[in-house]
Amino acid sequence: MAGLRRRRRRERTVGGVLLGFSIVSILTTLGIVGVLLFDSASFFSEVSPVEFLTGTTWTPLFRPPHFGVLPLLTGSLLIAAGAALVALPLGLAAAIFLSEYAHPRVRNLVKPVLEILAGVPTVVYGYFALTFVTPILRAIWPATDVFNAASASIVMGIMIIPMVSSLSEDAMSAVPRSLRQAAYSLGATKVEVATRTVVPAALSGIVASFILAISRAIGETMIVTIAAGAQPALTLNPFHSVQTMTAYIAQTAQGEAPHGSVEYRTIFAVGLTLFAITLLMNILSGFAMRRFREEYE
Repeated sequence: MAGLRRRRRRERTVGGVLLGFSIVSILTTLGIVGVLLFDSASFFSEVSPVEFLTGTTWTPLFRPPHFGVLPLLTGSLLIAAGAALVALPLGLAAAIFLSEYAHPRVRNLVKPVLEILAGVPTVVYGYFALTFVTPILRAIWPATDVFNAASASIVMGIMIIPMVSSLSEDAMSAVPRSLRQAAYSLGATKVEVATRTVVPAALSGIVASFILAISRAIGETMIVTIAAGAQPALTLNPFHSVQTMTAYIAQTAQGEAPHGSVEYRTIFAVGLTLFAITLLMNILSGFAMRRFREEYE
């Protein structure tokens, strides 16, 4: 009886500690959201939300100031789209290889090596884009700016490949072996089994990995700060210099705007916009998982 009571006390203690950690996480999230909302409300009391969301010029530190966030938003989405063009096909191809083709020994070697890419500091990726990728682009397209969206997109795509490949491979590995055997028994080839049986069956996890990877690309800071430039421009040309929302926040947070000024509070307005976009991406990820989920017994 005494041993049982001690075990129960330990269980209650562990449960209380875990509950405390959960409460701290929730309060931290609420605190971040509260700060964003409070300072953004102060900003929008001086700047019209319509001007902020529809304006095409972003020059808050100049006179007269303009607070149209569309150039920053366009830059962020342009680079995220370019990164998706690099990461999604390569990551999915790597996942198919690891799940359907690779020998277990090869998989156990390749997967950790591939995931090393996720552990490289993003500042290293940024300088790699600026000093290696950009010169190659300028040699092919001489009109490419020194700071440009294309090099940032390419390197960011390389950075998020492990996220796509790892999550997609986990989803495909969870597909029952019986589905593969049934497809083979009908005369399907290995490629057909991989692309027409396994991928559709794991579609919810694959789509979720795509959305999470794009969300990660939208929120990346150092690569775009170093390689993409600091010139807000409403353009879809990837060879021009652009500025993203995260790069603007990093630049302004260095002290260029007086604390408490409307220019300073643009940080929180842009941060709130970025938070809303990533929240929407996470909601879409959850919807995709529910919409395309396949359950097997």
